[in-house]
Amino acid sequence: MTGILALKIDVDTYQGMKRGVPRLLSLLRENDLRATFYLSIGPDASGRAILQLLKNPRFLKKMIRTRAASLYGFRTALYGTFLPSPMIALSFPDLVRQIMGEGHEVQFHAWDHRRWQDELTVRPEAWIRDWFNRGIDGFEKLTGKRPASFGAPAWMIDDRVLGVIRCHRFEYLSCTRAKSPFIHEGVDLIEIPSDLPCFEETGIEAGERRILSELQAGGIHVLPVHAEVEGGLMSENFVQLIRAVKKMRYRFSPLCEITPLLDRELLVTRRFRLQLLPGRSVPCAV
Repeated sequence: MTGILALKIDVDTYQGMKRGVPRLLSLLRENDLRATFYLSIGPDASGRAILQLLKNPRFLKKMIRTRAASLYGFRTALYGTFLPSPMIALSFPDLVRQIMGEGHEVQFHAWDHRRWQDELTVRPEAWIRDWFNRGIDGFEKLTGKRPASFGAPAWMIDDRVLGVIRCHRFEYLSCTRAKSPFIHEGVDLIEIPSDLPCFEETGIEAGERRILSELQAGGIHVLPVHAEVEGGLMSENFVQLIRAVKKMRYRFSPLCEITPLLDRELLVTRRFRLQLLPGRSVPCAV
């Protein structure tokens, strides 16, 4: 066995939950794999992204490169503006139970993903606290338990977010892009970062080459997956990647099974910083 690969599946939209998650569950079942699903609990306000098209040319380039209209659908582009925002995971309690029933890990990703991604830096700390409280309350309603982990939308955090995180009983975080796990300065929690690129950042062929190249060395890796992407137009490419990784004798594991393998005494305590990564439209915590 050369290593461990965790599939970190972010569910960001109503359509991703409705169509992408069932498709991914089928693919995982067919390949006898377990993954970690980070769920957006509350409203899908994806239509507010139109504001980013006007303010951020990198966002427009990303939308064109990823064929966003095909990925997300016409209605998604109107949610939160011309159409009401439907609840994401809260609209599909049976599907959440199915994810858990099939042996996958379920954790907390967002209350309102779009507003966090677009407005975190200008919102007061009270808004962040309310956002967490609403999301965790919804998560508990769906799963019957508190989340053990938080994976920040778009890998965006700041010092205020870490301050709020200290008030909740998370066991580990997955909020950054980094090469290896570490201890978050100030919160004393293990961070299991996404170290591999997304298909939507690199393109399919280049992404597959880069991912397989980085897996050659073995070790523990985390691949960020999006229900709207790998559970949609790029599902066949995702399956091809999974099969190629299997041939490398990797073991697939949910993130919760990686934490016990890490020796806290050997992990470095680090502080995050923000950096604009290739293929991203806004800076990530790295």
